[in-house]
Amino acid sequence: MERGEVWWVDFDERRPVVLLSGEEPGGFRAIQVVAPANIEISGVAVEVAVGAPEGLPLGGVLRVALPRPGLIPCTWLVTLTRADLIEKAGSLSPAKLGELDEALRLTGLEQVDAAGADG
Repeated sequence: MERGEVWWVDFDERRPVVLLSGEEPGGFRAIQVVAPANIEISGVAVEVAVGAPEGLPLGGVLRVALPRPGLIPCTWLVTLTRADLIEKAGSLSPAKLGELDEALRLTGLEQVDAAGADG
């Protein structure tokens, strides 16, 4: 189980996540795949599209909110245990992982991915 892998988990319903770290003492850090905003969100959040190439039956996005004063951004970040991971769906390509890295950097969350970069 490595950074960039796409897994199915059960959050009251079966949902896909992308692992942002390898297994650590506290579990795996991951980001949920959510539906695209379908409105203009530049300046508010960054979305990285995922879908069939990553092993998913439907398209979605990895969305991270840009920090702004007086706002607590929702980033859909979660911490999971090995038991939470139901089934591997696929993996992000190196290019797609680079897009996610850039989104995390823009939002100030690069430490999330950097902490788990070595697996």
